[in-house]
Amino acid sequence: MFITPYFAFARKSFLGRSAYRFDHFMSILNTCLQIFIFWGIYTALYAGRSEVDGITMTMVATSFTLSMGLKAVFYVDDYLLPSKIWDGSIANEFLRPVSFRGRMLAENLGNAAFNVVFHFLPALVISVVVIGIHPPESMAMLVLFVLSAALGYGVLWGLSFMVQAAAFWTFKIWSLATLKDVFINVLSGAMIPLWFMPEWIYEALKLTPFPYIYFTPVQIYLGQLSYQEVWKRCGVQLFWILLIYFLGSVFWKRGQKKLVVQGG
Repeated sequence: MFITPYFAFARKSFLGRSAYRFDHFMSILNTCLQIFIFWGIYTALYAGRSEVDGITMTMVATSFTLSMGLKAVFYVDDYLLPSKIWDGSIANEFLRPVSFRGRMLAENLGNAAFNVVFHFLPALVISVVVIGIHPPESMAMLVLFVLSAALGYGVLWGLSFMVQAAAFWTFKIWSLATLKDVFINVLSGAMIPLWFMPEWIYEALKLTPFPYIYFTPVQIYLGQLSYQEVWKRCGVQLFWILLIYFLGSVFWKRGQKKLVVQGG
């Protein structure tokens, strides 16, 4: 079947991660530390108040716990494609009978599946015990949260691929990757829940792909959106995935024509 080789890449990536046990513990610790740091910051900001502008501390704790957990799951190596362009090995990838983009996505999905089981869930359990977060609004909303999170991953992966494809034109993409990470961290609700943004900024952000990566899944989990609005947001996420995929395809095809590999 067509998907068989890509499933094999995903499986290999998943199993390859299981060889580094110490790395798992450090990743869980890193995620928990980020969550506890944000918890300490917002606890100080709330200064004993139960809520600010209708947003309770539990809602905020739920937001950054889920966002930090998803951020650990959604990790994408922004330097995979650039490294192959820089050392010339990308030429070998073009000779393989499978799509290199498909292989990249499959390997990233394998890593994401591993991160869900061995990073996100343990960190979530620890956070629930220590901090306490809102339970999902309902089982239906929990399922829709998972669906929206998967679509959010698609948006994030597409943005990462576009940044990586810039390596066809520039020797270093560090500045672009850093700028992309800053925009995502600040504008997606990962660091600052978008509830605290001025209304006009939040409405402007809804015209960009960033809020649909982390903040939309969190809103669904908390039951802040009606079912009609949930499906509308999922549709917007799908729109951004398709648009970013199209733009990434343009960069990818033009980059291949520009590529020059020297040596042997």
